[in-house]
Amino acid sequence: MTGSRWATVRSGRLAVGTAPLAGLYEPVSAAAAADTLEAAWAGGVRLFDTAPHYGAGLAERRLGEFLRGRSRDGYTVVTKVGRLLVPGRAAHDEEGFVGGPSDLVRVRDYSADGVRRSLEESLTRLGLDRVDVALIHDPDDHWDEAVAGAFPALARLRDEGVVRAIGAGMNQSAMLARFVRETDVDVVLVAGRYTLLDREAAAELLPLCAERGVGVLVGGAFNSGILADPNPGARFNYAPADPAVLGRARAMQRLCAAYGLPLAAAALQFPLRHPAVSAVVAGVRSAAEIREDLALLEVPVPEELWAALNDL
Repeated sequence: MTGSRWATVRSGRLAVGTAPLAGLYEPVSAAAAADTLEAAWAGGVRLFDTAPHYGAGLAERRLGEFLRGRSRDGYTVVTKVGRLLVPGRAAHDEEGFVGGPSDLVRVRDYSADGVRRSLEESLTRLGLDRVDVALIHDPDDHWDEAVAGAFPALARLRDEGVVRAIGAGMNQSAMLARFVRETDVDVVLVAGRYTLLDREAAAELLPLCAERGVGVLVGGAFNSGILADPNPGARFNYAPADPAVLGRARAMQRLCAAYGLPLAAAALQFPLRHPAVSAVVAGVRSAAEIREDLALLEVPVPEELWAALNDL
């Protein structure tokens, strides 16, 4: 059952991650966001990943505005549940988002009622009558509530046709593997844990997904930027990279350069080499970035380079 459900949803090797379009680390204008999405569409991208958390609803609104008037069967939208947006004023920008609404705060809620409310509000912001995929977002400290409340609620919504596939999205692989073992998820999104620098997901999560026919989306292929540009000050997993990690990334960059290739090409293509991985989710903030990512996916990478990178 699970594998067949995901097979009806999967939509290309590259997904646009909309967090940067909602002001992750720096503001992005509405015009620049629209241009980015237009460039992705022109490049053949039809898979879009968003969440209420991204810019306190800004990412969903911008994506919805872009998709308005396009054939509903012509694209795939992934959104998330687990954070409700409620009236209030945050003391500071949450997790690096700037430029979003200042009168909403995020409240964790993995209850069944919270899931239904979250999805209803997401559909309103997106201007859609359904989403294709709904993921439980970052339930790291909320397993009991997520498995008792959020998952059964999503399963009912799947049965009702409000969503086509369900799962979880996290920055760790251990709990995602637990979801795969203990629930009937269709897909998982693992961010930053299957990259050239961090292969945590390869130990258990990816083999388990392959065995059970669960789709895998991989986010954070550049590990917050260090695998795109490993210069001093680069970020790794949302924080400044320590010298050891920076040294590994720079060694990989030199190795790729010896083959006449950019490190970013190997970083973006690496997750797709695993048979369990359906697509990579690339967070982009400009039309130039999405065009570059599309070009990077087409750069030929020789097998001997992959073997050499595995040794670093």
